Amino acid sequence: MTKPAKRPRAAILGMPLRWMGPGAVLVLAVAYALFWYAVRPAGEPVLGYVGQLFGGESVLLYSIALVLVSTLPHVEPIFGGIDHAAIWHRRAAISATVLLLPHIEFAASPEATSLGKMLAVVAICGLMTLVVWAILPRWRTMLPAAARRVVIALLQTRAFQLAARLLGGYERWRGFHRLTGLFVAAGFLHGLLDASAFEAAPALRWSYVAIGATGLAFYAYRELLSRHFLPHHDYQVSGVRTVAADLVEVALRPLGRPLGFKPGQFAMIYLETAEGWQRHPFSISGPAGEGGISITVKALGDHTTRLPDVIQPGMPAVVGGPYGRFDRHRGTADQVWIAGGVGITPFLSWLRSLDGELHENVHFFVTSAGPSPFADEIAAVARNHPRLMVHMVDTAADGRLTPESVLEAVGTEPRRLSVFMGGPDTMLRQFRKAFRAAGVRRANIHREYFQWR
Repeated sequence: MTKPAKRPRAAILGMPLRWMGPGAVLVLAVAYALFWYAVRPAGEPVLGYVGQLFGGESVLLYSIALVLVSTLPHVEPIFGGIDHAAIWHRRAAISATVLLLPHIEFAASPEATSLGKMLAVVAICGLMTLVVWAILPRWRTMLPAAARRVVIALLQTRAFQLAARLLGGYERWRGFHRLTGLFVAAGFLHGLLDASAFEAAPALRWSYVAIGATGLAFYAYRELLSRHFLPHHDYQVSGVRTVAADLVEVALRPLGRPLGFKPGQFAMIYLETAEGWQRHPFSISGPAGEGGISITVKALGDHTTRLPDVIQPGMPAVVGGPYGRFDRHRGTADQVWIAGGVGITPFLSWLRSLDGELHENVHFFVTSAGPSPFADEIAAVARNHPRLMVHMVDTAADGRLTPESVLEAVGTEPRRLSVFMGGPDTMLRQFRKAFRAAGVRRANIHREYFQWR
């Protein structure tokens, strides 16, 4: 009887860290609430105290959110990659904003200072605007079908189209998003000035100060110091190749020390185009000539739609990173790779970087509307690696790929599988839920996030 292959040591060591980050956020929030309960001063009104607790929890979650986007190297492994940290940053910030609503309702104090009130208004208006602006791109997934029709009709009106022009664009949102720490600082100072519980319980005050100061220190590091510590590499565009109607591959040649990366990682790419410098995270789709790298860009919106028209060979670029922990070596001996649309890029990097034999049994599912532009390249790699079984799914001819069809084609006990996925968020959420229900271990399901906002 053949013994099952041992899981790589890197996978065993990496699994706890992947889930330690989200679990730590929940533990900190609960522990802070219990601390407020334990040190509640005598005579403090219940509703007012609960309202102040919600304010303190909001500052805690905002501070965690600021830590998560600090780009410090030590944050990334705890959350399983900077893309996962960015998603948890968004979740923590949205949760913190929701907690402001009961805080406003219950914590109003007649003894509040005029400065504290002004700071509260600045903080709430700024943070609410950031959260609403952040969730606008995914409004379709948050509304029932009946409400969507109403919203679509409103979007056709002149007023909404004007607002879209004013608020649209990733770069504009990103510029305003950089003010997050200033709005958190305003809310933090409001709490110091107006929280009545701090006078009777100094332990509450100093724990609040420690939490807020930590978050703001990370924010100051990111805005003022991180550029001096994070590695950046000078590159030049060496080629632009149209792969499909809405897909291009851009080759970048190093002008100095090249970026060292692992297949499956992504980088922050700064491109000087005909419309000025533009910044965006891109998965590295593989090595390129002269020690360079290549990225695959799909027209998803913002400046990526216009990228093929504004970028030309010879233009300068700056590459930051690498980031991400999307690594097939963290998986088991039996693996499933699922690539939807532009989510194929990290898998291309894996295939293009194969050195020697593929030791895992891999079923690679590639789904696209029409024939995949990378079908011939993938088939050529598969011919040299018999353990790689490729399943091309043309949704226009074959219908949508489903989790059930994947498991049926693989035919392996789900608990032995590792699943790696890249593609549209809605699709991956559906697949993740189905794989968990079928018995795939939570720690063995890996995905890469493409939309951080």
